[in-house]
Amino acid sequence: MIGTENIDRLNGATVYGADGDKIGTVGQVFVDANDGHPSWVTVRTGLFGSKETFVPLDDATAQGDDLRITYDKAFVKDAPRIDTDSALTPEEENELYRYYNLSGGTSGYTDTSAGTTGYTDTSAGTTGYADTATTTGATGYSDTSRTDYSDTETGGPGRDTSGPNTDSAMTRSEEQLKVGTERVETGRARLRKYVVTENQTVTVPVEREEVRLEREPITDANRGAAYDGPAISEEEHEVTLSEERPVIEKEAVPVERVRLDTETVTENRQVSEDVRKEQIDLDGDADTTRR
Repeated sequence: MIGTENIDRLNGATVYGADGDKIGTVGQVFVDANDGHPSWVTVRTGLFGSKETFVPLDDATAQGDDLRITYDKAFVKDAPRIDTDSALTPEEENELYRYYNLSGGTSGYTDTSAGTTGYTDTSAGTTGYADTATTTGATGYSDTSRTDYSDTETGGPGRDTSGPNTDSAMTRSEEQLKVGTERVETGRARLRKYVVTENQTVTVPVEREEVRLEREPITDANRGAAYDGPAISEEEHEVTLSEERPVIEKEAVPVERVRLDTETVTENRQVSEDVRKEQIDLDGDADTTRR
């Protein structure tokens, strides 16, 4: 017998038959109204879990997220089809007991699945089940809290089994890279003028005077000057010598204009980033054709 401590683990558990084949997943859990232990579950079978079949938990074992029952897959799939969205009638419960060859019937149980109101048999042989949902102080009332959404969308009989029903198809999304550019400051350039000193050598032609002694013989042309004055005397003659010397003047003259400017160059760069996308796999018990 599976104890009450395993109720939470049963929700969504994978169900395996006695032959080891996977049958489906647990949709709803029903507990015995007397002692609260799990006694029945519904198993979602068929394409996308579109069908739910009642399976008793007699001799079943829970191992982690797996539930192993003592019936094989084919036997479970042939079980009576009973609407799981409304209260079981005594006739439906008895039909299940007969199919699984169990003793009892109309014994009462409580549905503990999330979002589903439990049903408890309040008297042996009664013709209906009163709702005893676990709301503090609540009295019995008919279950109208769960609505079945029929597929009204065009495209197929599929329905959402993971939460509130939406439509007949899944939407697959993926992330796509949208790459743009932004202009950011990468640095600065500036012009700075400063003074340096260098030595230049220039060759300049200059003139200077030198003394040259000239001697001339006495001739008729200079005889008068030669005899003018005393015969013997002392004299001094002098000449002023001159020369050119280089004179340096400096002048600042403009030689060029320098300014800062920018130019745009284009280059290719590769960028990479992880993107996510959704994949949809087909997981069904029946033979299907993927398109």
